Amino acid sequence: MTTTVENAVCTFCGCLCDDIRVEIENDRIVKAKRACANGRGMFMDYDPTPRKPRVAGKAVSWKQAVKACARILDDAESPLIYGLSSTSTEAQKKTVALADRIGAMIDTTSSVCHGPTGLAMQALGEATCTLGEVANRADLVIFWGCNPAEAHMRHFSRYSLTPKGRLVPEGRKDRTVWGVDVRPTKTSRMVDHFIQIDPGSDYEVLTTLRAMLKGYRIEAEQIGGVPLTQLTELAHAMKTCRFGAVCMGMGLTMTRGRDLNVRELFALVADLNSQTRFSVVPMRGHSNVAGADQVMTWQTGYPFAVSFAKGYPVYGPGEFTAVDVLARKEADAALIIASDPAAHFPRKAAAYLETIPTIVLDPEENLTARTAEIFLPTACAGIDASGTFYRMDNISIHAQAVVASGRPTDQDILQDIMEAMQT
Repeated sequence: MTTTVENAVCTFCGCLCDDIRVEIENDRIVKAKRACANGRGMFMDYDPTPRKPRVAGKAVSWKQAVKACARILDDAESPLIYGLSSTSTEAQKKTVALADRIGAMIDTTSSVCHGPTGLAMQALGEATCTLGEVANRADLVIFWGCNPAEAHMRHFSRYSLTPKGRLVPEGRKDRTVWGVDVRPTKTSRMVDHFIQIDPGSDYEVLTTLRAMLKGYRIEAEQIGGVPLTQLTELAHAMKTCRFGAVCMGMGLTMTRGRDLNVRELFALVADLNSQTRFSVVPMRGHSNVAGADQVMTWQTGYPFAVSFAKGYPVYGPGEFTAVDVLARKEADAALIIASDPAAHFPRKAAAYLETIPTIVLDPEENLTARTAEIFLPTACAGIDASGTFYRMDNISIHAQAVVASGRPTDQDILQDIMEAMQT
């Protein structure tokens, strides 16, 4: 017998596509219509069968695993909590409560992706909009330092390139699309105009565009490897559009300049709003990394890199960010939630993580879980667990469970750990 669930939410990436038609047979998803290749893989490859947790390489009961987690966190003097970007806001809120209770450092994956965007927003503000506004209003879309054709596969069809909207009734025909990146990509082949800049030159190019919009004369023939004529054409397109949107990615945040690059982009968008309507939308990668920023901010006042060691939240990018804490060997235990730092962190940080007691909560056994002291195979939010997620434009969306599960949720296990602790 086949069961169908309409309007399921794909929790693979920050697009959070909420129009997926899921077909289920014998408690397994066999079809995920409308989902992209990434989404189909997430839905159809996931096995919700309950699995026993593992402590020191041996399968144990959930009660034994929870007690072992409580013991590690009770004994830790400088624990680190990291991840959160692929779980629900309900679990994120519970994690912040745990960090507060044990005086932990808590950091999210924002610190290795769009953390500089948060710093720029704190310093300058952010003129932004929803993806619905992009789809309905934008006649100019610029993709800067991102490759949604491969990272956010349905972004083009649902939000930015082809959708027909109220003020763009012809969809793609009513839009002019630019791409700015350091190399050609699949996205660059789909835009109308592509600017290839030298690596590390985003700040100079953005500053030049701001100067052009203010009427300053630029004497150089090229900036950042880009002919001035091409930048002049882009500046003209920006100030003459009806509604423009810049979708910016990690090409700005994870290159030389980091938050300064993003600040210059935000300033450019602010300048443009004196002449037309313009917005910027950060292209958030993980399904709920935007939610992690939201929860951390409303619970602690800060979006990431927070320490509760003094009994109250202290903000410290570069001091309490997970990569830096591990590289300096300042943590004596780690709790990793819905993340895989061993696969993505620099070698020095990842190597140290293997030397300290580590607890991993994740639906799948990832690289970090293989070397962890404790692995807790929890339910997958959006498939066999319900929860709230924040789309990349900070719109909250409820993801319902589409299959039955015998696995506990992240928030259930976190609550059990807190109840088992002595601290």
